Amino acid sequence: MFGLEMPPITPEFWAILGTLILLEGLLSADNALVLAVMVRHLKGDLQRKALAYGIGGAVVLRILGVLLASYILEYWWLRAFGAAYLAYLAISHFVKHKGTEDDADDKAKGRGFWPTVVLLNLTDLAFSVDSILAGVALIPRGMPREQGLTIVVIGGIIGLILMRIAATAFLKLLNKYPAFDNVAYALVGWIAVKLAIETLEAAHEVFPSVPTFHLPTPVFWGVMAAIGIVGSFLATRKPAMSDAAAEAKAEAVVGEIDDTVADAADGRIDGRKG
Repeated sequence: MFGLEMPPITPEFWAILGTLILLEGLLSADNALVLAVMVRHLKGDLQRKALAYGIGGAVVLRILGVLLASYILEYWWLRAFGAAYLAYLAISHFVKHKGTEDDADDKAKGRGFWPTVVLLNLTDLAFSVDSILAGVALIPRGMPREQGLTIVVIGGIIGLILMRIAATAFLKLLNKYPAFDNVAYALVGWIAVKLAIETLEAAHEVFPSVPTFHLPTPVFWGVMAAIGIVGSFLATRKPAMSDAAAEAKAEAVVGEIDDTVADAADGRIDGRKG
């Protein structure tokens, strides 16, 4: 069921992989930042213990998401749900009220340890679904499932690596230029359009009455490039903070996560070691 096969190394393969790296990096950095903010209302060791559960949940859910991708690639109606979810994600990002970190702290006050842990893992689930669905949507419809799944698995592994290796760089980028979030979600929205069109094509084969369209590959990647170039230009016009401040803020979050992982590994968080 989970057979893998390396796809041909073509320019499209590198374009898909490059897009996945960008999206995985931004979404993983977002995930790390959100987790760090969500536990700040807890006191002392409870804060780090909740963060440890959140980090563990992010890893487990990312692995489960990769396994789920096999089914999404196989069944067109699951791809329809994926297209709808990605579209909802992109639209809600641009229309919702963006709160500050202080707003998040105010909402969290009074939330106990276990409710916080549950909310952390629900957040992890949302980020995992986002990244895996984006990976699935980038796979060309005509590509064999085994090859498509291989690309999704590579993207998932990259996501896990980026959660730590490149976390500081992507967090620094988001801290200095918060509008890069908009670039990521604009890309997700366009990817949702691609997945929706391919879902209609697949549904048309089963139900001929379903209207069908075709999105030429050059058009898809041309719009992706335009979003990336124009979005990056607009995002970098007004930095929110200096390089030094952005890096310090990023390193503080990553350092907190590293310390939490180390304490969980040697038993200090759960009481196995004093």
